[in-house]
Amino acid sequence: MTVKNYSFGMLFLFLLVFIIGSAATDKKNEPANTTEEDNTMAEQIESFIKSEPNLKGALTGISIRSAKNGEKIYDHMGDVRLRPASNMKLLTAASALSVLGENHTFSTELLKSGSINGGTLSGDLFLKGKGDPTLLPADFDNFAKKIRESGINVIKGDIVGDDTWYDDVRLSPDLIWSDEHWYYGAQISALTASPDKDYDAGTVIVEVSPGSKGEKPEITVSPETNYIEVKNTALTSEPSVEEDLTLKRVHGENTITIEGTIPAESTTIKEWMTVWEPTGYAMELFQLSLQKQGITWEGKVKTGSAPDNAEVLYSYKSMPLSEMLVPFMKLSNNTIAEILVKEMGKVVHGEGSWEKGLEVVETELAKMGINIDTLMIRDGSGISHATLIPPNEISKLLYTVQNQSWFDSYLHSLPIAGKGDRMTVGTLRSRMEDKNIQAKTGTIYGVSTLSGMVESESGESLIFSIMLNNLLDEEDGPEIEDKIVEIIANQ
Repeated sequence: MTVKNYSFGMLFLFLLVFIIGSAATDKKNEPANTTEEDNTMAEQIESFIKSEPNLKGALTGISIRSAKNGEKIYDHMGDVRLRPASNMKLLTAASALSVLGENHTFSTELLKSGSINGGTLSGDLFLKGKGDPTLLPADFDNFAKKIRESGINVIKGDIVGDDTWYDDVRLSPDLIWSDEHWYYGAQISALTASPDKDYDAGTVIVEVSPGSKGEKPEITVSPETNYIEVKNTALTSEPSVEEDLTLKRVHGENTITIEGTIPAESTTIKEWMTVWEPTGYAMELFQLSLQKQGITWEGKVKTGSAPDNAEVLYSYKSMPLSEMLVPFMKLSNNTIAEILVKEMGKVVHGEGSWEKGLEVVETELAKMGINIDTLMIRDGSGISHATLIPPNEISKLLYTVQNQSWFDSYLHSLPIAGKGDRMTVGTLRSRMEDKNIQAKTGTIYGVSTLSGMVESESGESLIFSIMLNNLLDEEDGPEIEDKIVEIIANQ
């Protein structure tokens, strides 16, 4: 063979090896088990991520799976730990259903020490809370009626609020100061109260209505209680002036300050604001209810613990967990989330604390096939900026829970895209109205998330988790998420 022919042969052999190797490399880099349709979806999502200006400099985690077999169809930074915001509630709800069960209820007990003679209780009356976040003012009225029905008109002793079912740590470890006076940062107690059927326990509703120009606006607090003091320095401005009102609660106190201006003829502003020390709040409502029934007492209203030999006069049970999940998940109720964590700790370890409750959450997640070694869980609601979860683990959970006996309750609790009442569509109201989607939303500063299930145009049920972190404005998140979900749904 001549040198020329030898060189040509070597060149041909090199090109052949290069082509085969390149083909093998391309094949290796393709997403496993993808189809042409999947690649189209992947290309559309990748193109959108690159072109969306609000994602520049942000972290975008996406995981998509088949709901039928759990096969991962697509992921973008799917194994990167990201802040889940309220998508954490997906993990909390699954753990609570697994540990506590769909029929679990929270009880509140009325107990007494001493004896009853001629309508007089010679002893103490106890109101013992066991974590019910759904107690309303009307329930305290009912408790007072039960006391009267038991033959008690006069109490020669103290009225004692017992919140020892849980520990006395009121706030989760990473709650930031600016969240503390809003409903989503409420303090956690085993004895607490909610102002309405949103069940934001440990809060009151503050309404600010404009007066005439130059006058102070009218302030209403519900439920009516002496537990809250209002300092109103706000004024009513010209109708054309933009509203500039500030409401906040003083740290360590139950003083709510209202400052700034509200335009004349504008609508009433309504805010749910936290109380300092919810046990005292619940006891304030209870003593007001006792007064309505004409029941008097000679001792103090205070906190303490009921003795083991105290006699139960009445035991009230909450709605079952399956029903409580609806306001919890659809309205993204942080207080219920944290109470569920403490309840799991109490039931499993005998200690109603975040530490013991989160131990239970991690144990249950591991049973469901979640890799807890790649998670950092700091609370049950997701308000912590230190909680970190990869999108692939959330999508895996959503696949796994389909096999659980309680899955129908879990799925029913998820917000539904479209129009409807708040307890049906929840936080997905007016989003993606033409799509068949059930998903959990999530928002904290710089973070927006959405994870759930969608039925594609081809009829396939797909699981997705979208986690957007380091956004300059978290309010940009929902529109971005909707566009990504629409790409998924159009397959």
